This record gives sequence, structure tokens and C-alpha cells, in this order.
Amino acid sequence: MNMHPDIAKPAQTQVGQATQKQVARTAQTQKHSNGAPLRLAIIGGGAAGFFLALNAHELHQRLSQEAARQQLQQQHPQRKQRSACPQHPYPRPLEIHIFEKSARVMSKLALTGHGRCNCTNTFAKVKRLDEVYPRGSRLLKKLFKQFGPRDTYQWFEEHGVALMTQDDQRIFPAAQTSQTILDMFLEHAHKYRVQLHLKQRIDSPENLLIQNGGSFDFVAVTTGGASTAVTTGGSPTSSVADTVSACVPSLFGFCIADPQLCALAGSSRQEARLSIPHTSFCAKGPLLITHQGVSGPAALSLSSYAARWLAEKGYQHELCINWTGARNQDEIRQQLADLLQKNPHKRLANVQPHQLSQRLWNYLIEKNDPALRKKHCSEVSKKQLNKLVLTLANDTYEVSGRSAHKEEFVTCGGVSLRSVNSATLESKRQADLYYAGEVLDIDGITGGFNLQAAWTCAWVVAHAITCIATQVD
Repeated sequence: MNMHPDIAKPAQTQVGQATQKQVARTAQTQKHSNGAPLRLAIIGGGAAGFFLALNAHELHQRLSQEAARQQLQQQHPQRKQRSACPQHPYPRPLEIHIFEKSARVMSKLALTGHGRCNCTNTFAKVKRLDEVYPRGSRLLKKLFKQFGPRDTYQWFEEHGVALMTQDDQRIFPAAQTSQTILDMFLEHAHKYRVQLHLKQRIDSPENLLIQNGGSFDFVAVTTGGASTAVTTGGSPTSSVADTVSACVPSLFGFCIADPQLCALAGSSRQEARLSIPHTSFCAKGPLLITHQGVSGPAALSLSSYAARWLAEKGYQHELCINWTGARNQDEIRQQLADLLQKNPHKRLANVQPHQLSQRLWNYLIEKNDPALRKKHCSEVSKKQLNKLVLTLANDTYEVSGRSAHKEEFVTCGGVSLRSVNSATLESKRQADLYYAGEVLDIDGITGGFNLQAAWTCAWVVAHAITCIATQVD
């Protein structure tokens, strides 16, 4: 589709924030009096963009009916309240446009959760939000009061997407495919007459606004963090005039140049603890050995917690692995000693402490002393036992880089949270310009937390815009 001829006009000279808002509201009031619909431009056809579009339509419909009933009651106080008359001149309709720079919408959403779409999390195991949101937890704590995980679950169910909760508290569509969510979004967008503009790149979102010479009353930027922008030296927010924190990758595995370890590709630990020496960064969870090094939830979480530090170090650093999870050296020593004592005639290679796989245990033995594999448990000396304990509790590797995760869409960085209103996500510098989703400096660990942040921010923006559009406080 072609863009509206007015959307590329240059912005006017910036005025004071208060004056700018007054100009914007005056322009909107004039449009009301002229009977023209209000227009909302959403930049980015991803998860946040579509969620914002659908909720903007639904909330505008509901709030418009409430506003019409209130006005009707004021004009006719003796008349009972009833549904707003279709011919009532106010509020006006809301026209919604989504601009997407590529030829497809929601391509990233289709791949999340290995194509199953881990759409949210119950948060039942989350004690503090900063455990799952290294950046943005304080703001999200406030925004979740407006629209939180339970609201998300209810919203999808009400829109025809049945959900299921796994034992690890991650939530997926019951159909086990992201296509159900994509189909629902597209179906409702068509039903609500949301206008899609594909292959339309918007370099200056604020120039779309009426007060800046454009043709839209509201603009919401929902472009993703886009790891591709990071690797190419660009920025998903390079066209935004608000303060932007530099974007760096998050949620990735670690490359380890150890052929013997990488030969174990496919082996995993249900519970491991990863840490970076001489820092406070650590993470627990399942760990997967890959052809490049290590990955899995524990590695992805650690990369999220330490995203900026890792980028500063050029992804060259030490990595410590506790193969037993959260157990300390004393606990490991006691359990291993008991195991050796109970199996004196077995070869050390044939006993597997802490439910380690045979392949991984043999690798760890070889790493200490190849001769140990042939020794019986009764022949293991105290010194050899202590070396095994140290390896199990604090196995250290040199990381040579980051390994690309095939779902690596998340980046650390974006529009500074200090640049937006904490209740509405409206830009403090530009009236009627809003941000939602990963374009903000908000990101979480793996587990459905990033999509939940996107849903929450999108709903908050939709609500803020429709409250203004219908003049409902």
C-alpha cells in the first residue's frame, strides 16, 4: 500500500512540551468538530503492534459508548441511560494503521518457543520482578497493575485462543503452535478494519503527527529490538529523538573452544549453575551442551543478566559451571564420598553422582586424570576426590564468543524509560508519541517474560490513547 501523502512532511520547530500538547489537543478538537475520524499510526507489525491495534479498537469502542451515554444523560437528565445512538456526533471513530518495513508481519512471533509461542508465564515462581527482568522491572511492576499476566491469559482465552500451562509455569497455546495466535491477530485486524502498510519504512515517526505536519493524531512505535540491527551496527531506535540506551544482544549461548566438551553436544543437565568469576552474575536452570559450547535456559538467563558487561568484554571471559546446581563443595564432597564408600568394587567411571549422564561424568573424570576412569572407587585418594569435587562445583572454561540463538530477537537497550511517562508510555518530549514493546529499554530472561512485557506495554498505550480520544479520564 502507498503511504498517505502527508506522512513524510518535515516536523515543525520543536516547542515547549506544554505548548506542544496544547497544540496537539487543539488540532484533535478541530478534527472532532469537523467530524473526521481520529487516526492512529502504529510503527511495527509485530506482537506489540498488533496487540496495541486490537486493544485500541476494542477500548475505543467501549469508552466511546460510555462517553456517549454520559453526554446523553447530561443533555437529558430525566431520560434513562441507554446505548449510544450511532448518529451521535461524538466521540468520533478511531482509524488504525500499521506500518511494517518488511513484506511479512509477526515473523518473529511465529518462531518464538520453537514455533509454539511461549506467550506468557504464570509468574508463580517469581519472587521479585528483577529476577526475570534485568531491565525495566520497576516500571513493569507499576504497569502490571493496569494489565498483568492474568489479564493476558484472560484476553487470549476471550479471543478464541485456548491456553495451557506447563509444569515450569510457561504458558503456550493449547494447539502447541504460534499460528493460532497469528491467525487470531490477523482475523481481528481484518474485522476491525485495521489498515496494513507492508514494505513501508518510517524513519521519523514523530513527523507523522498532525502538529508536525503529518496526518495522524497519535503515533505508537512498536518496533522490536532487532538483534540484526545490533550486528549491522544500526539501531532499531536510530530514528527516534528520545534518549536511547545503546542496544546490545541478549539471550544467547556461549562459545567454548573445547573439542572434548563440544563432542558431548546434545547432553544436558536439568539443573546447573553458571557464573562469571569476579562478578555477581549467575544463573540457574537447565543447561545444554552444543557443538559450539553451552546454551539452554541457564546460559540464556546469564547472558541477559550480564548483557552489557559481556558486550564490554567483547564476549571474551571466563565461565564457571556448577554441574550439580546449587550444591556447595561440602555437600558435593559428602555425597560423592558416600557414593564411593557404598560402591568400593565398582570402577569410578561406572558410578554417576548427582544423576550426571555417563558421557558427561566420564568427560569430567578424564579432565581431572585419565587414569581415574580405570580405578575402583576404593582406590580414589583424598586428593583426587577433592579435585573431582572442585570440577563438579567450579568447572572453569574460557569463553571465546557468543553463539547465535535461533530465536535471538531480544536486545538489551532501547528508548530510555526516563524519556517516557511511567503511566502512559507517552514521550515526555513529543506529545502523542508513544512507545511499546522491545523498543523500550525493557527485556527479560527466557520463559515468556518478554512477550508479557510487550502485551502489557501495548495495552497501556492503547488505553492511554483511547482515553484521550474519547475524553475519558
